[in-house]
Amino acid sequence: MAQGARKVNWFAVWVSVAVVIALVLVTILVVTLNNSAEDPEPGETPTAANIETDTGAIIVGEGENRLDTYIDFMCPICNSFEQAYGAEIEGLVDDGSITLGIHPISILDRQSQGTEYSTRAANAMYCVASVDGDAALPFLQAMFANQPDEGSTGLTDEQILEIAAGVGVTGIDTCVADGTYSSFVTAMTENTPIQPGSSGIGTPTIAVNGEVIANSTLPEPGQLATLFE
Repeated sequence: MAQGARKVNWFAVWVSVAVVIALVLVTILVVTLNNSAEDPEPGETPTAANIETDTGAIIVGEGENRLDTYIDFMCPICNSFEQAYGAEIEGLVDDGSITLGIHPISILDRQSQGTEYSTRAANAMYCVASVDGDAALPFLQAMFANQPDEGSTGLTDEQILEIAAGVGVTGIDTCVADGTYSSFVTAMTENTPIQPGSSGIGTPTIAVNGEVIANSTLPEPGQLATLFE
């Protein structure tokens, strides 16, 4: 029997098409970060047991293998990653195969017309995770389901709070409005590892058991478990 046509990994294709544009944006980001007079102060640090204060990872699950994802809530390719692999990642967490480390970072504030949406959204993620660790992954999923267009003003704080309430988290109004963990987000963003072949920070960045991989090498959706074989 003739071998069937190989499935196209559209996420990998999108990543390849976006490389040229991403490299330009990464160059701008690298220059901006390198021109900083000094490293930012970490600000208030989350103290919940499910948040790693040294890496900024929000820990979900208790599996033997570790998957870390570095995401920006304004990043359209991050949303594509979520749509392609999100349900599979959740399944691997639920069946005890992996521990997921979610790193909400901020590299696209310039794409929200001065509202600093990326930072506000990442801060809100820490606000949610600090109150209810079980709500962290549902909140991430809901935020991407309601992702604003790149170049828009982004969601308002009130809209973010509504999304949090939708996954069962309330009482974080002050944390969101005050940007309690915004400085922590900035500090953790600068600690984001660099993808192979890249010259600066990009999203999504994926690490498997501590090793950062190129997005173009991700397996097809439905085959993510092969990363841990």
